Amino acid sequence: MPKYKGLQNGYYKMITRKMRTIIITVSITPMIVASLIILDHFNKSYHEKVNAHLGELVQKHKQNIDGFLKEKLSNIKFFAKMSSIEELKDEAFMQESLLKLQQEYDNVFVDLGLINGKGVQVTYAGPFQLKDAQYSDAEWFKKAIENRYYISDVFLGLRDLPHFIITVKQNSGTQNWILRATIDFVAFNSLVENLRIGKTGFAYILNKEGQFQTKAPFDVAADKKRNVKLLKKGKETKSGVHIIEKRDESSGKKMIYVASFLKDDDWLMVCQQDYADAFLSLSIARKIALMIFVIGSFCIISMAFILSRRMVNRIVRADSEKEMMNQQVIEAGKLASVGELAAGIAHEINNPVAIMVEEAGWMEDLLEEEELRECENLEEFERSLKQIKTQGKRCKNITYKLLSFARKTDSRIDDVQINDVINDVVSLSAQRAKYGNVLFNTELDENLPLLSISQSEMQQVFLNFFNNALDAMEKIGGEINIASRVDNNNVIIEIKDNGPGIPKANLARIFDPFFTTKSVGKGTGLGLSICYGIIKKMGGDIKAQSLVDVGTTFIISMPFNEKKKEKADSLPDNIAR
Repeated sequence: MPKYKGLQNGYYKMITRKMRTIIITVSITPMIVASLIILDHFNKSYHEKVNAHLGELVQKHKQNIDGFLKEKLSNIKFFAKMSSIEELKDEAFMQESLLKLQQEYDNVFVDLGLINGKGVQVTYAGPFQLKDAQYSDAEWFKKAIENRYYISDVFLGLRDLPHFIITVKQNSGTQNWILRATIDFVAFNSLVENLRIGKTGFAYILNKEGQFQTKAPFDVAADKKRNVKLLKKGKETKSGVHIIEKRDESSGKKMIYVASFLKDDDWLMVCQQDYADAFLSLSIARKIALMIFVIGSFCIISMAFILSRRMVNRIVRADSEKEMMNQQVIEAGKLASVGELAAGIAHEINNPVAIMVEEAGWMEDLLEEEELRECENLEEFERSLKQIKTQGKRCKNITYKLLSFARKTDSRIDDVQINDVINDVVSLSAQRAKYGNVLFNTELDENLPLLSISQSEMQQVFLNFFNNALDAMEKIGGEINIASRVDNNNVIIEIKDNGPGIPKANLARIFDPFFTTKSVGKGTGLGLSICYGIIKKMGGDIKAQSLVDVGTTFIISMPFNEKKKEKADSLPDNIAR
């Protein structure tokens, strides 16, 4: 970009900043809005998908666990219904019955026991020594004696091992009896322990007090009562599953909890998973979207800088060309003024020169008188008068040629002998060539046909070519060779100089308007362009050949009519030539 000082430089910088701001704002704003909308919809959709998946998983395992508990309760209910109190009091019968249950249900039942209304276990079948064990103070016994059927929470009891029991209350006369069966904790725990979600998800069961009913595979926060209350406040789906997202106080990680009540709302099954693990795909999608946004923003910003720079460069060039054009208009105005002034001066000079020539003629007539014929200086007078007339006519020719170039261009088409035009322009440029140590050489074909051209415009063309050559060689001197010939139906004029030549990079542009290699004020860049237009308008063609340090040749080709050639051949030499 061209360097401009002062306010202009600040002006172009301001345009550049505004263009960059507009391009970046208009391009990035819709992308940001669209990205946010898409991410928001994707986020909601993915949350719903994850929540639905976890809810379905929890619901499925809740049904499995509830089904397991109901099945075992049904097994004990059926056993109690099919056995009398007397049979249950028989220890051998109880041992045999336990063995059958274990064989039938894969050792899920650990032991059996019959307990009287006072809490004493009167009959026991199993691996422990629990006959006559006292349960009157146990919480489970108090609830079992009050309910027809009861499933306890997991507790340690007298055996100091985690287990839970299923009880069926039976009446015999006035006394209540409790048939108790212990469920294998390992078998029950495996139903929940095998439930794994992702890399960090696991499940566990809590009772109403927040105590574990299964063994959690990972550390879980100790304050379970608060967690149960919090889970109850969580978002509840149509299937009764509670979902909540919160940060774990011990680890500081954000967690997602999915819970559902089972065993008639006595137990709560909880699936716990790290939020980052549950929404890993969402996180990856966000990172990809962010990466695409960053790359897109970088591309937009880069294009904003490139486009703004290119556009401002064009504005700068346009302003520069406008400024150059204004300067050229001013220079053209000056040249026009100089031309008008030259025309006026030439006209004023021409009048006294004409009078001088006439007076010299009159003086020649006076010298013809007898008294002056005898003057001893007669020959000197005659020589001086002849010189005055010769120089006067020379001044008249010079002013005439000057007027022909200074006045407005006459574009009338006439039959013109091109050699005469060339000789006139050469004679006009001869004085400047002499000062520049440049020699004109002409090799003109004397049998050229007449051309239908504008004489004044062709004078302008040749004068422009000669001036350019003289400008190029004004410091080094050289030669300008002008040749004319006939080639088929064209008259060829070659103007060749041995100046510094034109670089190849500039040769293709020399006929472009306003293209110039001259310094500011030395050239308008319109001369060759105007010459090109004049030649083309007359139906001709012009080509340029140049080598650096060798010289430049312009070849002008002008068409002619064969009848004009015959006409030129038939004219006398003093007219046609």
